[in-house]
Amino acid sequence: MATVMDTGMDTGMAMGMRRNKMTPKESLVVFYSIIMLMVISGCKQSSNSGVGQDNTDKVVTPKFIQPEIPAMITDPNLRLAYFIRHYWDHFDFADTTYVPTPAITEQAWVDYINYLLRIPMDKAYDEMKAMMSKCAQGSKKLFLYFTEMADKYLYDPNSPARNEELYIPVLEVMIHTPFLDDTEKIRPQYRLDWAYKNRIDTKAVNFQYARITGQTGSLYQINTEFIVLFFNNPECTTCRDHIDGMRNSVAMNRLLSQRRLTIISIYPDQDLEEWKSNHALYPSGWIVGYDPSFTIGEKYDLKATPTLYLLDRDKVVILKDAPLLWIENFLSRQ
Repeated sequence: MATVMDTGMDTGMAMGMRRNKMTPKESLVVFYSIIMLMVISGCKQSSNSGVGQDNTDKVVTPKFIQPEIPAMITDPNLRLAYFIRHYWDHFDFADTTYVPTPAITEQAWVDYINYLLRIPMDKAYDEMKAMMSKCAQGSKKLFLYFTEMADKYLYDPNSPARNEELYIPVLEVMIHTPFLDDTEKIRPQYRLDWAYKNRIDTKAVNFQYARITGQTGSLYQINTEFIVLFFNNPECTTCRDHIDGMRNSVAMNRLLSQRRLTIISIYPDQDLEEWKSNHALYPSGWIVGYDPSFTIGEKYDLKATPTLYLLDRDKVVILKDAPLLWIENFLSRQ
């Protein structure tokens, strides 16, 4: 059987996070996503290696059959595109026996995300939308199973493979499927509304900030090549770790010294005395402030603190809710 692995394609090729044509700069985010998915995939294969092996009472479990790529398709990119387009051809979305078999169904899902991350994000979006639409024509039980896996891998803030751009088409199908009633659509609609805000490749929402000195300013007044938005609470242990990591970042310090980068630390809560008492934690070269209107949580999706965004000079979002490592590595290439 000819598989996608026969293409000889460089896994770093054609990767990115924006929905338009990808650039080498954007490949870093998807590279780390693929690495994490490969780790997840390897762990699942190892932990389930004995599934289906003999006992006296053998249970017939469904199989996942990958598509065969026609031999006449030789271009690596076209082979990958064909493989992804036909990935679910042999999968019966009405067969509920796939639900209790994570070694089959969940593994196929994890691998599918891995493949989607190797193509331009606009095409990955289309493929995910088509797959979930087909799933919505099968059984409700299996549809809900796939949406739960999307929550687990693409949405959960603790998932190393989270990817909002691939989660958006899942939500879009959820709010239009007859499988869900109006009440069941409230949560996916809420999440979709937030996903559309400050989306990658769109302009970030402007906001005002006030510093401990009383000086005020706004996001749109900043005019450096890159801007890191750092929403955090200094009482949060992880936030303190991020402060130390950013303080010691070679890439960030280089760009700060070249006046090509601005780091804005924003306190999103209302206990200003707590924030002021920890003000010395922040490096002097940063803009450290809070939102005087206390409405920043209505403008930016702050599922947890810390939350990091990377913007360009025009305030267009490059990375949204990204791990510090991704931002550091992106900036190290500038």
